[in-house]
Amino acid sequence: MPELDSVILSRMLTTLTLAFHIIFATIGVGVPVMISIAEFIGVKRNDPYYLLLARRWTRGFVVTVAVGVVTGTCIGLQLSLLWPSFMEIAGQVISLPLFMETFAFFFEAIFLGIYLYTWDRFQKPIYHWLLSIPIVIGSSLSAFFITTVNAFMNTPQGFTIEGRTITGIDPISAMFNPATPSKVFHVLSTSYMTSAFILATITALAILKGKKGEYEKKALNLTMIASFVFSLLSFVAGDVSAKFLAEHQPEKLAAGEWHFETEKGADLILFGTLNEDGEIENEIRIPKLLSFLSFNDFDAEVIGLNEFPEDERPPLWIHYMFDIMVSIGVYSLLISFLYLIFMKWKKSLLYTRLFLWLISIAGPLTMIAIEAGWIYAEVGRQPWILRGYMKVAEGATTSEHVGLMFILFFALYSALAIICAIVLRKMFKNNPAEAELEFRFKT
Repeated sequence: MPELDSVILSRMLTTLTLAFHIIFATIGVGVPVMISIAEFIGVKRNDPYYLLLARRWTRGFVVTVAVGVVTGTCIGLQLSLLWPSFMEIAGQVISLPLFMETFAFFFEAIFLGIYLYTWDRFQKPIYHWLLSIPIVIGSSLSAFFITTVNAFMNTPQGFTIEGRTITGIDPISAMFNPATPSKVFHVLSTSYMTSAFILATITALAILKGKKGEYEKKALNLTMIASFVFSLLSFVAGDVSAKFLAEHQPEKLAAGEWHFETEKGADLILFGTLNEDGEIENEIRIPKLLSFLSFNDFDAEVIGLNEFPEDERPPLWIHYMFDIMVSIGVYSLLISFLYLIFMKWKKSLLYTRLFLWLISIAGPLTMIAIEAGWIYAEVGRQPWILRGYMKVAEGATTSEHVGLMFILFFALYSALAIICAIVLRKMFKNNPAEAELEFRFKT
């Protein structure tokens, strides 16, 4: 077991924070879209069920936003405390998107407050729905700006460096680096997809508990249709990302695919194991598909991992992260497509216990896919913290107190998770949708 020096502990603490924060960040980006869609349908159809969906989702969303603010603040602090050498150099170049991310969040928070407290205050309900648009824009812009920072770490540009002196800074060029389009597309589409599936999971579990009213049926229809649309977008984003990696980060693609030798017509390898001689066993091999995914050409040449120095190769276990991400992505697309088929031709199958259970596990699975995809993206950049310029060990703090910080932050995140779960449970357990809808009809 390696010694837990400051570098390893810094990586562990950053991993802990990001793994926890990404749950709330994903919800924070995707749920506003679902809220806006639900309210728009409710207003256009004068349907109280969809309006109630928007109301209840908003109340739960506000709780997750509060937790996301805490964890997001922790990330900002840890960048400076745990990675001072990195921030000394990169901070000068990426300060613009870091500032703009804060601005986008404030923009979202202001309109969220207005949106939350102005239900039924407008003569025309469509005006209230319009307030949801800035929330969607703000949350998506927040994801955009912070993703450009991560993209910069993968394909840095917009500066000149001599030793530790930065000159020729171009913050716009740094933001819109080669990794930005594919990463932003992937982050937004998967956030929308995962949030839709999480809301579908909540609804499916409610139906399994015997709540089979019109509210639950419309909620399941809306969330599963949205899940299918966003699943398709996520697959397109994954294809775009693969082509980006093939061109700009071939070592990450090669490590993730266990593609060791440069060759034309490269096979896509799923699952499998590596034996003591480094040979692949028990894999599923799809002929020439890696070449097609990389360059839209079944006979294209794909660079192998052996072309890179050993000390610049990512760890091979990221292959399993890719497998998890893709497998869950395929599952999510299939289960949502199957729902649409049943809606059209076999409505009697929509509410069978087996199918509802298949839907109910989709939410947690898609969040696991988010985590696996993030690990693949970040560990696949190793050993670089700023690719081509600075390795992780060079950017970490030398403090001896990171271990204590890890314990304290672990306790903080555990407390936040428990409190969030308790609040959300109490918020809805004794306030069923049917009772709330009946109350609104009477008033």
